[in-house]
Amino acid sequence: MKKFDIIIIGSGLSGLQCGYILSKEGYNVCILEQHKQIGGCLQNFTRDNCIFDTGIHYIGGLDEGQSLNRYFKYFGLMDKLKLKRLDNDAFDVISFGDDATDYKYAMGHENFSETLAQQFPKEKEALRKYTDKLRELCNHFPLYNLEYKNLEVSEMHFFSENAFDYINSVTADKKLQNVLAGTNPLYAGIPEKTPLYVHALVNNSFIESSWRVVDGSSVIADSLAEAIQAQGGTIMKNAKVEKFVFENNVLSGVELSTKETLYADRFISSIHPAKTLEMIDEKYLRKAYRERVMNLENTTSNFTLYVVFKPNAFEYMNHNQYFYRKDDVWLSHENIDKDWPYNFLLITPASSGSEKYADCATIMAYMDIKDVEKWEHTTIGKRGDDYLEFKKQKAEQLLDLVEERFPGFRKTIKKYYTSSPLTFRDYTGTVGGSLYGILKDCNEPLKTLISPKTKIPNLLLTGQNIILHGVLGVTIGSVTTCSDILGLEYLVKKIKNAG
Repeated sequence: MKKFDIIIIGSGLSGLQCGYILSKEGYNVCILEQHKQIGGCLQNFTRDNCIFDTGIHYIGGLDEGQSLNRYFKYFGLMDKLKLKRLDNDAFDVISFGDDATDYKYAMGHENFSETLAQQFPKEKEALRKYTDKLRELCNHFPLYNLEYKNLEVSEMHFFSENAFDYINSVTADKKLQNVLAGTNPLYAGIPEKTPLYVHALVNNSFIESSWRVVDGSSVIADSLAEAIQAQGGTIMKNAKVEKFVFENNVLSGVELSTKETLYADRFISSIHPAKTLEMIDEKYLRKAYRERVMNLENTTSNFTLYVVFKPNAFEYMNHNQYFYRKDDVWLSHENIDKDWPYNFLLITPASSGSEKYADCATIMAYMDIKDVEKWEHTTIGKRGDDYLEFKKQKAEQLLDLVEERFPGFRKTIKKYYTSSPLTFRDYTGTVGGSLYGILKDCNEPLKTLISPKTKIPNLLLTGQNIILHGVLGVTIGSVTTCSDILGLEYLVKKIKNAG
C-alpha cells in the first residue's frame, strides 16, 4: 500500500507551489498529474522552433521588494528565471478601431497617471483617484503584502464593489472609462458582475512592474518540480484521479484510472472545485454545498492563433497590444455571438533569439464553449474535418481584425496554428475551457468566493478558483491553502525571511 502524508491532485502552478511549501516543511508529498506533462497553464509547446506559452504570457510585481518577487524568492525561482522587462512607459497598449490613438499603460502609479493624462489632460484628478483606489484595495488584502492578519468585517464591502460602476464614477469621459478597463481580457470582466477587487488586484500588479519569461514559462514548473523532488516529494504523471476513497466515512485515498489506490492523511485538489466534487460520493457532502459549487458560472474561454513569422518580417513588440473593434471593452455574450471577433490581445513572446524581430506571436479573442459544443465529446486530433474548417474560418476572421491594427500582417506569416475552447479544456483540465475558473460576482460575493476548506475535514482546495486567478492570485491561494496545515503566521514569516 502506497501511503503519503499529503496527496495533491493537479500539477499546475498551485499544485506545484503547495507541493513545494509542504515538502520543504518535511511532509511526504505526492503530486498526481493526469497528463504526460506537468504545469497546467505553465506549459509551453514548440512549433517551427518557436516557443509558445499556453497561459502565462506576462507576469507582474517582480521588481525588488514587490509582492510576487518576495514570493518567488521563497520558491527559489528568481535566480532560475530569465526575465525581460516590458517597456516602462508602455507595457500595455490599448487601441480602438475608430481611433488612431494608442493609449499606453506605464509602469509605476504616478507614471501610469501622468502618461494617460497627456491624452486626457482634464482627467488628471480622476487618474490619481483611480490609482489611489487600486493601492488602497491591494493594501486591504493581507497576503498581497505578505501580512498575516485576516480581513476585518468592515472590509468585506470590497467584495461587493462593482468594477464597471466604480470606473464610471471616477470619470465621465467614455473613452477613458474604456481605456482604464482596456485590459479586460486579463479577467474576462462582465459589467454587471465583475468585482472591483478583481480588476484592482490584477491591474495593480502589472502597473507595479511587468515582465515576460524568456523562452517560455514552463521553466517555472520545471524548477518547482525539481525542488519538490529534491525535498523528497513524488510527482506522478499519467496519473488520473477518478474518485476519492473513504474508509469508515473518512477520506483515506484516491483511485486512479488504472484502478490503483493511493493513500494519504490529507488531500489537496488544485483542479476545479466542480470536478473535485464529481469524484466524491454524494453521501459524503451536503446536497446544498454540492449544488452551490456545481452550479457556479465560469468565466469564458478563448480562441487563440499561434503565428510563426517569416524571418525578419515583424518587429518584436516589448508591450502587449489590446485592440477593440468598438468603444466597448467589456465582455458581452451578445457581441461575441453577433460580431465575432470584437477584440484581440496580441503578444510577441520574448525569446533568446533576435531582439529586433519577433519569431512568433500569440493572438487571443474571447470565444464561448457553446460555439464548439458540436465537438464537445471529441478528443484532441480526432475532432473531424468540419472542426478544422471551423477553426480555419475563425482564424481568418481574427486575422481580418488584426489587419485593421497592423495592415499587411498576413504577409508576415509563415504559418499559423489554432486552438479553441476545447483545446484549452483538454490540455488544462478547466471546466468548459474557462480562462479564469469561477466567475466572481459582486452581487453574490460570498456565493462565488470558494474557501480552501471543504466539508470534508482532510480535503482542501487550491488553484485559480480560490482567492483569485493569475500568477499572483494563485500564489496567494496556495499560501492560504497551506496555511491551514502550517499556520498562516508561521508560513508568512518563512516567506518573508526567505527574501
